Amino acid sequence: MLKNCRFGFDPAGLILFLAVMLPNFVWFAVPAPDDVLRGASVTGTPDAIGSVCQVLMTASLCFIVRRDRTDLRASGAVVSAAACVLFYYLCWGLYYAGRVSPAVLLGLTLFPCAAFLFYSFDRRNWIAAIFALAFSVCHLTHTVVNYLL
Repeated sequence: MLKNCRFGFDPAGLILFLAVMLPNFVWFAVPAPDDVLRGASVTGTPDAIGSVCQVLMTASLCFIVRRDRTDLRASGAVVSAAACVLFYYLCWGLYYAGRVSPAVLLGLTLFPCAAFLFYSFDRRNWIAAIFALAFSVCHLTHTVVNYLL
């Protein structure tokens, strides 16, 4: 797994991460009308593990590349990642419109995770995929326990 990898820079990985984080920056600055996401979390350990995995996933997406990588193209996985980002934006729009529901909250959780996984699969960046999967489990745990149960 590591022998085909090297340190390098993947600008598309950074663009994906920033595209996913953009609505979060808006949310930090401008509260939504029915902002349930600002409540205190009861999932401290999964949240902490998820934060570490998110940092490692982002670093892996941006700074680990395969030696045999090809140019980025509109493969099924890349198109799926882009679609996940668009659906994620749609969920944020619904959230800001006051349409807070389990489906919207799950969309805010699962679509960005799926985007990172699809992109990792396309780039065959298994290190990023492992951290993205771990982050996804922690992020889903946070959402289910704090907002859906």
